[in-house]
Order: sequence, then C-alpha cells, then structure tokens
Amino acid sequence: MKHRAIEALCLALLCTGAVGCGDNIKNHVPRPAAPETDGVFSFANGCYSVDATKPNSDNTRWLTTEGASVFSFSATSQDQGSHFLMRASDLGTYLFYDADGQYLSAQDDELIRSATLDSDILLLDDAFRSPAEWEVEVSASDASRFQMRHYQTGKFLGTKGLVEAETQAAVVAFYPEDNALCKPYPEMALNAEGSVAKTTWPDGDVYGYVDTHEHLLTNYGFGGGGMFHGGPFHRLGVEHALGSCEPYHGAEGRRDLIGYLFSGLGAVDTDALVDVLLNAMTPEFNHFTDGYPNFTDWPNSWKHATHQMQYYKWLERAHLSGLRLFVQHTTSNSVLCELMQGIDAQQTRYSCNDMVATDRQIKETYNLERYIDAQHGGPGLGWFRIVKSPAEAREVIADGKLAVILGIETSNLFDCFLTPREGFEPCTVESVRADLDAYRELGIRAIFPTHKFDSAFSAGDGDRNVGQIGSFINTGHDSNFVEECPDSPTVFDKGDVTFGGINKPRENYDDPAPHDTSAFGNNPIITLIAFINELQEPPLEGDFCQKTGLTELGETLIEEMMQRGMLVEVDHLPRKAFVRAYELLAANDYPALGTHGNSNRGQLYDLGGVGKTGFDGCGTPGVPGAMGERMRNRIQEITDAGAYPAEGFGFDFNGFAGGRRPRFGDESACTEVQENPITYPFTSLSGDVTFTEPTLGERAVDFNTEGMLHIGLLPELIEDARRDGVTDAELEPLFRSAEGYIRMWERAEARAAAL
Repeated sequence: MKHRAIEALCLALLCTGAVGCGDNIKNHVPRPAAPETDGVFSFANGCYSVDATKPNSDNTRWLTTEGASVFSFSATSQDQGSHFLMRASDLGTYLFYDADGQYLSAQDDELIRSATLDSDILLLDDAFRSPAEWEVEVSASDASRFQMRHYQTGKFLGTKGLVEAETQAAVVAFYPEDNALCKPYPEMALNAEGSVAKTTWPDGDVYGYVDTHEHLLTNYGFGGGGMFHGGPFHRLGVEHALGSCEPYHGAEGRRDLIGYLFSGLGAVDTDALVDVLLNAMTPEFNHFTDGYPNFTDWPNSWKHATHQMQYYKWLERAHLSGLRLFVQHTTSNSVLCELMQGIDAQQTRYSCNDMVATDRQIKETYNLERYIDAQHGGPGLGWFRIVKSPAEAREVIADGKLAVILGIETSNLFDCFLTPREGFEPCTVESVRADLDAYRELGIRAIFPTHKFDSAFSAGDGDRNVGQIGSFINTGHDSNFVEECPDSPTVFDKGDVTFGGINKPRENYDDPAPHDTSAFGNNPIITLIAFINELQEPPLEGDFCQKTGLTELGETLIEEMMQRGMLVEVDHLPRKAFVRAYELLAANDYPALGTHGNSNRGQLYDLGGVGKTGFDGCGTPGVPGAMGERMRNRIQEITDAGAYPAEGFGFDFNGFAGGRRPRFGDESACTEVQENPITYPFTSLSGDVTFTEPTLGERAVDFNTEGMLHIGLLPELIEDARRDGVTDAELEPLFRSAEGYIRMWERAEARAAAL
C-alpha cells in the first residue's frame, strides 16, 4: 500500500508538472529553450522547423511527414523534422510550405499534406477560407511560445490534429533553419537591386513622380467573377493572383467578350456584337490563357485590357524607379457585368452593382496594404501606405515608401440613378452629404462626379460606344446628343454618334424613361432584341455633344466635395457639365484634377490643378530627345500659367486603357527606324537602384520589342526616354510631380477651410 501511495503521489506530481499526465515517460524528449523571436509577425518568409507539446509539458515532438499525405508531431529530434517556409498570407497568418512544395493543411481535424490549394478565386466562392492558412498567436499556456489557430475552422492545432478548446492547443515553437533547407515560395522576381535612398530634392521638395490615375483591384469589379482576370495580390500567392484565366475566359480566351469587343473602348461593329452575344463566345481564337509561370499572352497593357497589369511586385519595381505617389481609383461597370452574367459567358461572386464593387475594392486596397506589411514583418513596415492627408503623404514619402490616395471612378456613384430603381431610394442633398462623409471616413479623397452613363448628377461622359449603349440600358433613356455644343475641349464628348437610331434628344433630362430595360440583367439578349433595328441604324456624322450637363444635385456634389477638401476629377464630365464645373471651381478658387489629360486650355493650371503627361512613343532619327516633346510642351503650358512646373503620369491601367507599344520589332507602331534600345543593367535616375532584365515567371521580357506590358516596366519607360536623349534636367519636372500633386492637395484643403 505504501509503494502504491508513493506511485500515486509521483503520478500526481507528473500530471501537474512539466512532463504531463498523458506523456510516455520512456519516450520523453526534453524540449529545447524557446527561440528568441520578435513576435507573431516576424516569421514571414523565413525557414523553420516546428515542435509542439501539450500544455504544461516539456515532452516535445517535431512536425514531420508521416507517409506521403500526412503530417504529424512524431519526430524526436529537430533534424528529423520537416522544414517549412512560413509564407505570410496576412498579418500573423501563415502558409507552411515544405521542402517538397507541399502545404500543411487540415481536413476532418487531421493534419494533411496538400500539393495544391483551392481558393475563393478557383471556386468562385466569396466565403471560402483556405484550410492551409494558420493564425499564429502567443500561447495561452506559455508566453514565450505560440499556438496556431486554423483559419478555415477557427479550431486550434493540437499535438494530434485540430482541437476545439484553447486549453488543449499545442504549445508551439518555430526554430530558425538555414534558408537553403526550404523550398522558395512561388513569387514574381523584382529584377532590381538596391533600395530607395533619395526622397527629397536639395530645396526640400518631395523627390519622385506621381501616377495620378490607376485601378489596382478591377478584379473585384464586374461581380468579382473573373471578367477582369488577375489580382495585384492573393493571400495564397502568385499562383492564385495570376493563374490561368481559362476558368473565366474559357478555352483560347473565347469567353473574354469584354476584352474582345470593348478593349480600349474602340469602335464597335454592331453586326459582330450581335453574333458574339448570341453565342456567348468569340468566333475564333482570342488569346492564350496561361498565366504564372509561363505568361504567353498576358499581361499586355496595350493589347489585353482585361488582365491584371499591376501585381504588387511590379508596382514595387515601379516604386524603386521613383514612383512615390499613386492614386488608386475603384471602378466597375454594372451593365457589362450584367451582360456577361446574363448570357452565361461568365459568372459572378456577388452583385454587379457599382457601389458593391467600390466598397469591396476599398476593403481590398487596405488588405493589400496588410499583405505587403505582412511580407515585411508587421504593421506599418511595408512600402505601400494609404494616406488621408497631404501631411501623411509627405511623411510616407520621406520614409522611402509609396503614398497611396484612394478615389472612386464609376458611373452609378452613390447609387444615384437617373431612372429610379426598385430597392433604392432617390438621392437627395442630405443623402449625398452623408455618402461623402461616409466615404471620406473610409479614406476616399478623389472622386469623378460622373463616368460613362447618365446619372442623377450629370449626363454621362459622351463616349459613343460602350458609354452610349450602356447608358441606354442603364437608364432606359435614348441618347441625348445635339450639335449645339460649347467651345470647350473634351476627352470623350465629341464627334459622330455611333448608334444613330437611339439618339432622340429629350426636352428635359430627367423626364420619365420611355423604355423599360430593367430586365436586362436577367435577359440581356431579349432586352436588346427589342431595339435591334434602332441599334443597327447608321451613325450620325458631325460634332455632337451631350445636350445637358450637371444637374442641380450634381452641382451640390461638387460644392460639397470642395467644402470637404476632396479632389474633383473633371475629365469624364461632358462638355456642358465640364464648363459649369469650371465655373464652380473658379468661383471658389479651387483646384481640379484632369487625369485624362484635358488641361482646359491651361485653366486647370491657373487654378492650381494637376493633369497628366507622358513620353512620345517613338524617337525621331537625328533629333535627340524627341520622345520628350509632349512632356516639354506640357511643362511649358504649366510654366506659362505660373504654376509649379511638374507633371506626372496617369496610365489608367486595368481601366481599359493601355501602356506604350514597343519601339522595335514587329509590334512597333513607329514609322521611322528607331535607335538606342535599352540594354542592361541600368540605374534609376537617382542612382540608388540598379535594374536588371525583367522576367515574367519563367520567361524573359524584352521591353524593346514587347513594350510596356505592365506597371513594373516603368523603369524601362523612363530609361528608354533617356536613351533617346531626354536629359536628366528635362526629366526633373516629372520627378517633382509628386510634390506638385501634394501642393494641389494642400491647396484644396486650404480652400475648403476658407469656404
């Protein structure tokens, strides 16, 4: 009895002590001291082995493979354990990628190895969470170690699989290993060496250029189902961000009807349009679909507008070349989305509504910021920073990072429809004020009052192709073009009327709509067939413009934006609205943005506003620096207005606009022999970064013969101009353009305070 009592006492001590009641004493493996760490964010992209114990135990085992398809905590020494590349999928959340390129995952509470992963993109399931993601937390049982929560189920990692209770969670440690022992995680190469060193000019002004008009997250527009393919990031990495577009665009890209019919918003062949829509596919091969790592046909900014051009590593490369300020506009097009969904060409993950897309893109821009932070070791450590004031922009740029401004460019802004819709209240002055306040709180600072379609704020921009037929469907109104037009420069509102048969100017802009197109989303073909004769009538020739401009509510929108110091984008306003907007801006001495390039004959700069410029696409033999002529002319216009002599880019990538074609080779549009191609390596203008030949996954890219495929080739675009003879002094206004934009923003806020 005495011996049994002693045994019971010993067992009780063991159960409350370090070994643990369920441990096998004969197979006890003492746990090493916990490695020093900098917390849950510090493991990103490092190589580690992993051990675990039960709570209140020091009998450890290392995570290793058990057969080809299972992981278990069964290795009795660190060198027997598997080695994992811990790839951050979010702040404090990781993928565990082993030396064979397989993932630690979980299924039915068991730990498994997965060679491939499903994702929300592949499944078209917006609620999907990957079973291979693990949230790392400080252990509730041991503050020097960690516990892991399964992202998909919310359960905890135990020593035998997943467990419900935190009290049963395994106590985990991550032991640093030589990176050579881990398989590199799939990723796009940067093809650059160095880091940002120069952030100011000698006079203290911000150094670097601005991109005034971009769309990073168009993949979350159009219902998010792949009509626009590819993201700037994905939690699971590049294979999911830039994978094959075939699941969405179909074999040979033949279901990419938006790209086929409307890329670049060029002329529309109405006969071809009907045939394509009836068949829900193109009549012939459209494009190669493979993405990472082959990229046969895309990205290509000047050729394939429905594929991602701004993956975050490409944007990082542009940042290293001097990009310091970046304007990220949300965008979508509900009519194109409803068309593709309605003819079963493509699917959606959520509503085609423009503001649903806007909200999602705002959210995902913040998620992109988190993702980049995660790759760099924690909150605030990444190079991509969303800013909400000019002062924040200056601070971010001074820290060597990219300042990002949020904006909105979409037709049905704030759901303020011209024709009332079921389920939506008509917009009022009060609702517009509330929406401006709400979106300003979310970080929005720049807004286009109108885009392609007629709305409660203004007639649409006057685009004669997608804009004309889209506005007809969006509102139920015939087109409203007339030939009595103001003498005003315009980007879109000019020229012939493509669909002459549906142009029937009305007495009052907001008259009741004569056509019911509300069934278009469910039955686009039936809806359009009713108007097929009108749609096939010939164009109207002449210089037409929208009959009306800003509505009273549209004027209120601009006035309320000015009172909040928000940035008014004017280039999508039709001519009469454009004239009236400038009257309002001038009356308040308030700057405007003209990021589609319309300076309104210099008035943009008279008011302290900002536009965009760029290089000419071809050199001229015997004329050094000919490619800088357009930029020099624009800077002269700014100087003549007495404004700060600077201007940046505005590529509108992922917004159905494109970059520059190549100067050399079969795809060149240059009519004269070109000289001085780019060679490698070359350095940035500031000399702090060296650029090597770019790659796309497994293939090399030749900028000389392929052109500006994506934003990551901005270093080449600038270097190409330098090779042509554009001098560094002539480039200075470009590299002062971030300063120029911030000064415009500061002026807007100062005027708002005075109004």
